[in-house]
Amino acid sequence: MNNLEIATLGGGCFWCVEAVFQDLKGVEKVVSGYEGGKIKNPTYREICSGMTGHAEVIQVHFDPTIISFDDILRVFFTTHDPTTLNRQGADRGTQYRSVIFYHSENQKTVSEKVIKEFATIWPDPIVTEVSPTSVFYEAEAYHQNYYKNHPNEGYCSVIIAPKVAKVRKLFAEKLR
Repeated sequence: MNNLEIATLGGGCFWCVEAVFQDLKGVEKVVSGYEGGKIKNPTYREICSGMTGHAEVIQVHFDPTIISFDDILRVFFTTHDPTTLNRQGADRGTQYRSVIFYHSENQKTVSEKVIKEFATIWPDPIVTEVSPTSVFYEAEAYHQNYYKNHPNEGYCSVIIAPKVAKVRKLFAEKLR
């Protein structure tokens, strides 16, 4: 489809962020990867060192006539804590930062608007980085569709499943 847009988001472990978007109407594809760092073709092991500057991110390929970028961001801000700098739960380091890599001036404007909207909900200041997109590197194959491929694994059932359940409850009208 030629009318697809891309949203690039980081909110901790990309397995979690990927899983919450996969069942939304209008989302055609979700790809886990790395963005925002200083070396070319980073590996997961290099990212985990925290030395490359990359964030674990996902790219959401979506049809804006079915789901808006605003709604993509509302799901994003509902399913991670945008007030913790370089941390989500037990995951710590710059690779787990809350970040939006915008692909257009409109995405930048919408990101800033939605952050202001959510700033009234969160008790602490939102620290989500809003930066222009750079080079996206697709993560290794074993990271793709991780939750769908391993739903009974401990991390998936304890950490990811509640986030997916929250989306299914709060955004039921947006599900396939």
